[in-house]
Amino acid sequence: MNIVILGGVAAGTKAAAKLMRQDRSNNVTIYTKSKDISYAGCGLPYYISGLISDKESLVVNTPEKFSSLTGVNVKTEMEAVSVNPSEKSVSFKDGSLVNYDKLIIATGANPVVPEIEGATLSNVFTLRSVDDAVAIKRYIEENNVKKAVVVGASFIGLEVSENIKAKGIDVTAIDMASQVLPGLFDPDMALYIKKQLSKAGIKVINNSKLEAITPVSVKTDRGTFDSDIVILALGVKPSTAFLAGTGIEMEKGAIVVDSQQKTNIPDIYAVGDCALVTNALTNKRAYSAMGSTANITGRILAKSLTGENISYRGCLGTAVLRLFEGLNAGRTGLTEKAALDEGYDAISVSLVVDDKAHYYPGSGNFVIKLVADKTSHKVLGIQVVGPGSVDKIVDSTVCAIYMGAKLEDLDSMDFSYAPPFSTAINPLVQAAYVLENKINGTLDSFTPYEYLMGKANGYKVIDVNNAPTILGAIFAPFDKLEEVFKDTPKDEKLLLVCARGRKSYLVQNRLKAMGFTATKSLEGGVSLNDVKVKFEGAIPPQEVRRVKALGCLQDKRYPDVFNVRIITRNGKITAEEQKTIWEACEKFGSGEITMTTRLTLEVQGVKYENIQPLIDFLKERGLSTGGTGSLVRPVVSCKGTTCQYGLADTFALSEKLHEKFYVGYHGVTLPHKFKIAVGGCPNNCVKPNLNDLGIVGQNVPVFDTSKCKGCKVCQVVNSCPIKIAKVVDGKLSVDPNECNNCSRCKGKCPFKVTEEYMPGYRVYIGGRWGKKIAHGLPLTRIITSEEELMDVVEKAILLFRDEGKTGERFADTVARLGFDYVNDKLLNSVIDKDAILHKDVKGGATC
Repeated sequence: MNIVILGGVAAGTKAAAKLMRQDRSNNVTIYTKSKDISYAGCGLPYYISGLISDKESLVVNTPEKFSSLTGVNVKTEMEAVSVNPSEKSVSFKDGSLVNYDKLIIATGANPVVPEIEGATLSNVFTLRSVDDAVAIKRYIEENNVKKAVVVGASFIGLEVSENIKAKGIDVTAIDMASQVLPGLFDPDMALYIKKQLSKAGIKVINNSKLEAITPVSVKTDRGTFDSDIVILALGVKPSTAFLAGTGIEMEKGAIVVDSQQKTNIPDIYAVGDCALVTNALTNKRAYSAMGSTANITGRILAKSLTGENISYRGCLGTAVLRLFEGLNAGRTGLTEKAALDEGYDAISVSLVVDDKAHYYPGSGNFVIKLVADKTSHKVLGIQVVGPGSVDKIVDSTVCAIYMGAKLEDLDSMDFSYAPPFSTAINPLVQAAYVLENKINGTLDSFTPYEYLMGKANGYKVIDVNNAPTILGAIFAPFDKLEEVFKDTPKDEKLLLVCARGRKSYLVQNRLKAMGFTATKSLEGGVSLNDVKVKFEGAIPPQEVRRVKALGCLQDKRYPDVFNVRIITRNGKITAEEQKTIWEACEKFGSGEITMTTRLTLEVQGVKYENIQPLIDFLKERGLSTGGTGSLVRPVVSCKGTTCQYGLADTFALSEKLHEKFYVGYHGVTLPHKFKIAVGGCPNNCVKPNLNDLGIVGQNVPVFDTSKCKGCKVCQVVNSCPIKIAKVVDGKLSVDPNECNNCSRCKGKCPFKVTEEYMPGYRVYIGGRWGKKIAHGLPLTRIITSEEELMDVVEKAILLFRDEGKTGERFADTVARLGFDYVNDKLLNSVIDKDAILHKDVKGGATC
């Protein structure tokens, strides 16, 4: 039998190899447009990051090796341009024509590239082949890429985002959809994933339509984002345009096939990303552009063509991905929304469970959403997020769905258990237990999605955590429920909230026994829900303190109005950031912006309820709030980079200090605030010596007095702004202890006495201004390298954390310990960074 296969990646090579194993008399030939066959497309993102270092390892087989192993003929760089079913022939771009007895179409799919301005620029890429991955990695490394925009926030988009982020690049993912992973995860689970991505430093902008790409930015209807490189991850479209006029039935470009991969044309079959499959639950057509589906259907087709009575049972949309190191996500079956749309009496439960024995090192949590049919109790789908083996839970659910299992069938399954691997009651079984309780009424609850949609409005929030956690809520310790609720009407609507959802169920059980009839447990507790209590009257002091730590300072004139501080990089912001702040000011504030003495900006007149929306709005656009608390404060600098007197690149230095100590140390509590200022020269415009730590650019003169002629009118003496240069006994004399190293004398001597200078930094410690003023003292030597300077700054912060007392400024610490002691510590000692960072320190800053 002469079998022609068009396409040679997953489905095509799988079908070809199996056909030959089934019957060696077959004449099987693969024709592929590419020069490669059988490459690991799913591994491409990990080559970009360097996790997979060798591109050759992504090529499973070369054409020669594949032919040798299987007996299949392989013809590369052969692009099919048409098929003639009546003649049973295929025409190729090179003009050749081949005949077939059976034709298998496995041409895969191509990346979607929008027809917009800039889509073909040299810094815009798609990721579909090994060559694509190589090109992206090369461009990043050769062009010193700092910022990337990934267009698309589904599987490929998020995998690419993770791997580009792993190279130290700032990543923003944008998507037209209202959530990440649209259609694959329910909105509540997608929101949880998006929050985790944000914490990991991957910005995701949803509801954002791509409008144009320039060499340095991506324009959307929600703003413009700086980018050195753009990756288009907008999905794929079946590569089937060459089949026009064949009569082959297609739907949105994908070939329609039956359960044996037959098309509507005799002797023509289709597998892989160019073909549709069937959903095993709905029996409806589905598109599954997955390597697993391609391999399975390719194998089934080969067995069917060689006489076996076998059919494809359909897919479940099973998928798993690593969002970033330390967080994975997986899913199978129907989401709750999809199940409802399909007419199921769908019900779900969301819970947070241990992924292995809680006491075992490296244990973490699974966030699980299990979906079932309320009437039949049949398992319909699952979504899992967590640091551990989410695939294990997903694959167990796959088996349950294919078996037609009910929730109760999971109850006594003998899943494996040992502390390093799982919990005594398997996490999937725990989810089934909870959903059974919900169906039979033992548990009355709101899902995170229902809470998000406002279903809990009108309920009084009851905090049943081990300690008060939810501001404004009624705290109800488990052992004092009778006392807390003794005067509460039995029909009062009570929303019970704990950390993960388990304790609120136990409290609900107790309250039901006490006669309460309108309680609801919040599934997932505060782990999955952003629980807010609407305050009536004055905002509690503890909430004022909480938002203050976020950079939101209460306006003393009003009980519910705040001024929100936006962080700048040493006072610099881009035009696009300025537009964002302006928009935020109009949208969430009073329309006014003020500037602080620390070179931050404040949006004035923000209502309490607008604080979080404002913070989210800014964060999506790469800006943040803060600048308060017992932390390293935003770094300030003068304009020494551009100033005529500047002796140091203050912009670059202060940005490095900002990233390492304001951003990098943002979770490190200190005894009090710690302010850093960078001055470009001894003019001290930014007052470095009135900060906890001040840096001043220096040019230390190295005078060659052997060239001095003892001129009666010395140009060096005349140029010295502080008048310490003198001519003594016919030679230039400058006291190094009085010289401020401003280098204004450089080049002034016609005899070249003042030509050589050593650049460096003078570091002041223990300065402060405010109610108490202290002038910082300079360390006893000039720091001559940026590396040493960063080390001294870090030592100062760590020493303050280690030896400072709660409530005292660094000036107080230096005075108490003695300048000589601190000077020696910073210049000569080794500080145990890890031990200090693990200390428990209480901050004393009140603003």
